[in-house]
Amino acid sequence: MGGRPTGDPGGGRDFRPDAVAGAAGLYGGGRGGYGTAVGEAITTVNAVHGFPAVRTSFIGRAGPVREVAVLLERYRLVTVTGPGGSGKTRLASQVARQVTGRFEDGVWLVELAPLHDPGQVPAVVAAALGVREQPGVPAAVTLARVLARQQLLLVLDNCEHVISTAAGLCAELVAACDDLRVLATSREALQVAGEARYRLGPLAVPDPGDLADVARTEAVVLFVDRAQQADAHFVLDGRTGPQVARLVARLDGMPLAIELAAARVEALGVGQLLDRLGDRFALLEGGDRLAPSRQRSLAATVEWSYQLLDEQERRAFRAVSVFPGPFTLEGAEAVAGTGAGLAVLRLVDCSLLVPPRAGVDGRPRYVMLETLRAYGARLRAEAGEQDATAAALAGYALWAAEEAAEGLQTRAGEAAAARWVDAEDPTMRQVLAWALDHDPAIGLRLAVALAPWWLLRGRLAGQYPLLCEIAGRAEAGSERWCAAQMWLGRAALSAAELAGALGHFTAVIDAAGDQGPSRVLADALAGRSSTLLNLGRLAEGTEEGRRSLAMARELGYPAGEGTAMRILGIGAWYSGDYDGAIQLIRQQQVITGMPDSIARQGSIVLIYALIGARDLAAAESACAAAVAQCRDTGDVSNLPSLLMVLADLDVQAGRSQDAAVHLREGLRAAVRTGNWWDVFNGLWFCALMCTATGREADGVAVWTAYAVHARHQGLSDDTPGDVLRREEALNKARQTLGPDRFRTAEERGAAMSLDTATEYALMLTAPAPAPLTAATSSGLERLSARERELVALVAQGRTNAQIAAQLYISVRTVGSHLDRIRDKTGCRRRADLTRLALTAGLV
Repeated sequence: MGGRPTGDPGGGRDFRPDAVAGAAGLYGGGRGGYGTAVGEAITTVNAVHGFPAVRTSFIGRAGPVREVAVLLERYRLVTVTGPGGSGKTRLASQVARQVTGRFEDGVWLVELAPLHDPGQVPAVVAAALGVREQPGVPAAVTLARVLARQQLLLVLDNCEHVISTAAGLCAELVAACDDLRVLATSREALQVAGEARYRLGPLAVPDPGDLADVARTEAVVLFVDRAQQADAHFVLDGRTGPQVARLVARLDGMPLAIELAAARVEALGVGQLLDRLGDRFALLEGGDRLAPSRQRSLAATVEWSYQLLDEQERRAFRAVSVFPGPFTLEGAEAVAGTGAGLAVLRLVDCSLLVPPRAGVDGRPRYVMLETLRAYGARLRAEAGEQDATAAALAGYALWAAEEAAEGLQTRAGEAAAARWVDAEDPTMRQVLAWALDHDPAIGLRLAVALAPWWLLRGRLAGQYPLLCEIAGRAEAGSERWCAAQMWLGRAALSAAELAGALGHFTAVIDAAGDQGPSRVLADALAGRSSTLLNLGRLAEGTEEGRRSLAMARELGYPAGEGTAMRILGIGAWYSGDYDGAIQLIRQQQVITGMPDSIARQGSIVLIYALIGARDLAAAESACAAAVAQCRDTGDVSNLPSLLMVLADLDVQAGRSQDAAVHLREGLRAAVRTGNWWDVFNGLWFCALMCTATGREADGVAVWTAYAVHARHQGLSDDTPGDVLRREEALNKARQTLGPDRFRTAEERGAAMSLDTATEYALMLTAPAPAPLTAATSSGLERLSARERELVALVAQGRTNAQIAAQLYISVRTVGSHLDRIRDKTGCRRRADLTRLALTAGLV
């Protein structure tokens, strides 16, 4: 197995609604990566991820911000509770930005409000953090495995409607991940052991008997700030001051209610606001005296705003409340009907929608606050509009996904199309969940349309269970069934499940083979070709690739032609025919009408072939261009493997520091997403880097660990060129170390789990890690045999629960032992304990 070209296992598609999707992109790549996290999953130190841009000033709450920040120092799980509209989300955002410097791997927001299915909580958290789900492995387990080696703050916003699942996930992650802290917001506590609860009360309101300090009261300051945004001429004076004091008191100091009221000050004035608000409170209190007072106040404000609308505007409000996240005016008209645009503008004027701001796709997008969405859902149910609105949303989602899928196949439109789906992701998730129960045919079409985007963003393997369920709803052998099977094969290949991938591609060939040449058959042949090459069956794989190429050319199918030529290039490279591989990819790169994504995948093969042919200057130029293209497009499925081969080029050019930086970035992305193809790539290149920079013992250990786990995975052996490079490096290491030290390094590598070997490689690529202090060394000497065993198990990637099971002790006891170990060694983070174990030779 050696340094192999890598990339996405899919590319071109036919997106006619009644057609089977699909040309393959890369179906091969042996020791290579097939997907990483989207965007921010390639770690940015001390960064805040997923939080919306702040559009308004943060007023008041200085005490709560400080107190919650202190709680996060003392407790691993902190939940901010309070009624809807009390400002929990804004407080969490402010705290997160204040404490981000404490967390090496940043602060990450996961918004749970759009979810309707509690079972999706782990998957949504994984997607937000860029952690790729693994087929057959619960998302929570994958999350725990990845986050166990991260130091980050996870902010879970709006947990109340999925509270049981959220609580279970928090408990599992906190138990497994020593350096993880969770800040949750919810209308009630999670009730998890070790949880610290912070009750967020309303803003301070003026004392009715003492209005001397009205202007400095938090609730009044907020009202004035937001009122002046709506009416630049509004002032707090001797006339308006007492009125505002009474108004914010009637609203119980609830931030959302105050902001809704302040937005109406230009139209009504404070006096009329008070009059109208009073009428609505009386009406609502008479209807539900059992509701908490704050909820009555907030609900009254929403009800009042809704009642000011005409009937068309009310219908639009009910319809657009179905969107789980930001939406465009185009989307609003799709679910609320043509001509709803004016009604949407009116909803903004009435503060029932947040004014539009550019989404990640650059399109103006409106947002409805969570409380208002819940209110709209209740109104839809009362009006009997639930089914019709959900179906309209599904139609819009399908149209958007298929339009974006077409754009993904064009050179000019790929990046914009990908960002479009990024922005629509909450809607796509909601519609997929709905379609499984209400319209499986739409669900299948939507999944097939989204698959290229999942592939580009490194999410395809995690969609394997969904694709399986969808395929099970389709008639076996039908076009839609074949489409699902094609993407199942690609998903399995992404996860290095070679036997499963071969089965899916073969099933398509068996179903479509008697129907004459077709795009789906060309794709399936390409999929089989790639899988066979990965299994080391070069002759069979090459023959299937040639059949795919001939069929694609006969059909005039540029994406299929480019895919087949790329796979044949991989086959030539595997056999050591570098010139042949270069020639094939040069021809592939100029195919008219071929999607840019397939051209990028071909570039990876070209780079490896150029290295094999020792044309390093050309390889470096091509690699730099490909990395830039991946970053510009957001193609995170190919970026890690490119970074790793760039590290190889750095090593060969004597740029060891650059090599470590590139290798570490690629390897960390692979670890975060659970992409074990790229993890293997990272180990191989790390070993090469070590042996080339005078760290022969480390290189031998990592190479041995790599070989053990590659064989266990069933991956084919190194190419001739890689065998030569590896053997030259190992022979040099054997001469430098001598037989005893060489054998010791081999034994050490053979004993490492894949997690341990990966952590070892990350340690070896870290920027000049500080040496162990005298205190740490003496602390290590004070550890008992059992404590050393625990440190070794931590270094081997075991979670606290796994350690407890192995040693027949409780999870709480494991935690207590680790706390004492931290006190003795000064190693506060799990990663520090791992480095200690590796440095001290405990593993």
